[in-house]
Amino acid sequence: MNIWLEISNSPHINMFSGMLEDLARAHEFIVTARPLANTVQLLKLHGIKHTVVGKHYGAGRLAKAYGYPVRVGQLWNFLKDKKIDIAVSQSSFHSPVVARLLGVRSIYMNDNEHALGNIPAYLAASTILVPECLSPENLRRQFAAPRKVRRYPGVKEGIYLHRMEQVLGQSHKLRNGKLRRSIYVRPEPWTAQYYNGAVNFLEVLLGLKNEASVTLLPRDREQAQHYGEPRFEGIRVVAGALDIVEIAPDCDLFIGAGGTMTREMAVLGIPTISVYQEKLLDVDRYLMARDALLHRPHLTAAEALRYLEQSTRRPPNRELLQKGRLACDMIKAAIVNG
Repeated sequence: MNIWLEISNSPHINMFSGMLEDLARAHEFIVTARPLANTVQLLKLHGIKHTVVGKHYGAGRLAKAYGYPVRVGQLWNFLKDKKIDIAVSQSSFHSPVVARLLGVRSIYMNDNEHALGNIPAYLAASTILVPECLSPENLRRQFAAPRKVRRYPGVKEGIYLHRMEQVLGQSHKLRNGKLRRSIYVRPEPWTAQYYNGAVNFLEVLLGLKNEASVTLLPRDREQAQHYGEPRFEGIRVVAGALDIVEIAPDCDLFIGAGGTMTREMAVLGIPTISVYQEKLLDVDRYLMARDALLHRPHLTAAEALRYLEQSTRRPPNRELLQKGRLACDMIKAAIVNG
């Protein structure tokens, strides 16, 4: 079988790398990528052979509306002679539409019910895979036909974190002799269509930098330049891509504006605060109900430091990792067997 895997954002690399390794023993893969955030850097870091197709057209809705059909055409032109059998993607709004134009079946995965790009993707996809917690109302609102929908257990982060359990399983034990506790911060997704919240990390960062070791994980070059300004002196701003196995063992508190990395840390038992400004996703509510995640959209530095002082790291969430293992097997079966 010739499988086309589309990587549209950096978090999806960890998600698919293990499955790619498993399935590549018996099947061929074509991997395409969109140059967004740290995607291309991480693909190279993981040694995944890929082709960059198109570009990211920016945060504005008009730019996105223009860029969408352009990249669909670019992907179709690249793949038309490749004789693919199935298209697989997480949150790539282009992939199911291109697959429909090519006349092949597609599996579309998504866990963000606020993304407008789900609508064409749901309409075009052959199979839709969503986490068990995604509400039927949100799926209907975006025209996901019930006959196409399959629900996998847990959250998507468990699909790959269960593979890292041996590496990360001991990371909840704090290192002896650590002079300052470490806070990692993931800013807002400035270019995402679904995000219209404020850029609100200034006060928090300036209030934290003298009390803890603060590392900021920018989503792109623009954010890296912004947080590299003199007023943020004393905060470590990561220039390139950091993998989860580098972050998790050192992190005592994670503050994120939503997104995959925030949920990864929550699943791994690391004290995690989401400051996401928009309406919460069903997956975030699911984690909050399991006391894995705290939501504080108006977080202050004083509140973050109190939470850091009072919180202790826990082992990775066994329930969510086991569900992730089952979900991974379910997805691989859907790719191979339909």
